[in-house]
Amino acid sequence: MTHLEPLIDILVHGQDIAIPLARPRPVPAPAAATAATRVWSMRWPFAAQRKLRGLRLVATDHPWSAGQGRLVEGPMAAILLLVTGRRAALLQLSGPGVAEIERLSSLPG
Repeated sequence: MTHLEPLIDILVHGQDIAIPLARPRPVPAPAAATAATRVWSMRWPFAAQRKLRGLRLVATDHPWSAGQGRLVEGPMAAILLLVTGRRAALLQLSGPGVAEIERLSSLPG
């Protein structure tokens, strides 16, 4: 465990609460990028690199990308939710790789 796990928890679980309540809860793109980079590097519990293999994730609001393959792009906050296994922000993502994500039975997380 590193000092970044509390950041991941605050950003992701805050969205877990805010999105179903339709409440805005802005996530700073630099903080989301830092958290997503940490999640991408973790084998457990997310395994994002394995589960999202064949996709290239690209943020549209921050200089961040990961993976190789079919493009999935969108706001950094939506990508953070994706790599942590949340489907709540899928509508914010676009690109040819989104159809593959929608077919996945389980996302990272």
